[in-house]
Amino acid sequence: MKNFDVVIIGSGPGGYVCAIRCAQLGMKTALIEKYNTLGGTCLNVGCIPSKALLDSSEHYYNATHTFAEHGIEVKNIKVNLEQMIKRKAEVVKQTCDGINFLMKKNKVTVYNGFGSFVDKNTVSITKADGSKEQIQGKKIVIATGSKPSTLPGIEIDKKRVITSTEALELKEVPKHLIIIGGGVIGLELGSVYARLGAKVSVIEYTGGIISTMDSTMGKELQKVLKKLGFEFYFNHKVQSAKTKGKEVTVVAENNKGEKVEFKGDYCLVSVGRRPYTENLELEKAGVKLDERGRIDVNEHLETNVAGIYAIGDVVKGPMLAHKAEEEGVFVAEYMAGQKPHINYLLIPGVVYTWPEVASVGYTEEQLKEKGIKYKVGSFPFKASGRARASMDTDGLIKVLADEVTDEILGVHMIGPRAADMIMEAAVAMEFRASAEDIARICHAHPTFSESFKEAALDATAKRALHI
Repeated sequence: MKNFDVVIIGSGPGGYVCAIRCAQLGMKTALIEKYNTLGGTCLNVGCIPSKALLDSSEHYYNATHTFAEHGIEVKNIKVNLEQMIKRKAEVVKQTCDGINFLMKKNKVTVYNGFGSFVDKNTVSITKADGSKEQIQGKKIVIATGSKPSTLPGIEIDKKRVITSTEALELKEVPKHLIIIGGGVIGLELGSVYARLGAKVSVIEYTGGIISTMDSTMGKELQKVLKKLGFEFYFNHKVQSAKTKGKEVTVVAENNKGEKVEFKGDYCLVSVGRRPYTENLELEKAGVKLDERGRIDVNEHLETNVAGIYAIGDVVKGPMLAHKAEEEGVFVAEYMAGQKPHINYLLIPGVVYTWPEVASVGYTEEQLKEKGIKYKVGSFPFKASGRARASMDTDGLIKVLADEVTDEILGVHMIGPRAADMIMEAAVAMEFRASAEDIARICHAHPTFSESFKEAALDATAKRALHI
């Protein structure tokens, strides 16, 4: 039986990054992945392929809606969905091949097969041909990620009633795509197909979209998506989703207790994700789960069993690839005797619609709940010269700062390149910057990031220059 310093189960962003860092720190490392390709959900059927399709559909949408105004005349534009999916697959392949290269470069031993516990130091690997092999590790890291959740009464057939995985492989643009759930994944994939000509209806249990973000962002994004043709049905409880031939019927109950029927040709079930721990045989190692089915860990991401750690979507916190990566590095460095840290408050959240939505720190609702006195500054992109030049004038940047100390407590933005711009806010907050600090930093002109400076000026003393 082969022995390793650390065995990592799962090769998503958390697992493969953890493997690289462990190897860098001199540990003999093994990585187990049940699929034939590395990278987990994010690289194969999540972040990377969805962004590839988002970019392709955005190019098409701009060609049909804004090129003429830019003075670019094109004729006979049509969607070649097969080519879009093919390009997406190539992007995924290149990215996953890159992970293979990194494993070889760092001398990480990769096992393809399903990893499950034999005891707290032994993992059994069941391979595709049914054969089994056991390996041992002084330390073991569980990084098995998550899978899509569903609701009672919904019959996911993966053909017409689909999850995000199948939505990345459609053979046709839906005529009417019904989305159950107004969260990030559904809105991103809904954007892809709305741009390509689909009618999109979102059925949401709560009173708004992207409910985990600052409410201003949800309201602004809703306005933008309505321009794209989205229809929203809030405070609706879905009771069933069934397929008959090429038609899907979704039955929901509205807040008046009335039954409402929706008919479309595809239904995307996007009601969140749940930790993937099935068949890991955690009980053989003695690892405990919390009340929500997540693996219970302490502040060092160690389970109740010494030497067994868990990271990413299987533990508490936002189910984000970059959060998993940070935890992978954290665990590797902690096992090596270092003293790493993660500031969970400053893990940015992003929605890759267009305009993008990005957020870091406290929301306004959280500050009210905590009783923290704060001030608000905001700046609309319609007042930005750079945004006018690129015809990206939807959205705004909102800065929340402590009323007394002026320390930035939260930054929320919906606008062009918000996913990249949010990092200035994250860096500033990591160093405990005040709104005035940002306001006094010279920002290049014309840039989208000037809007952050203007929002900070507005927060300091209502002295934004361009509104």
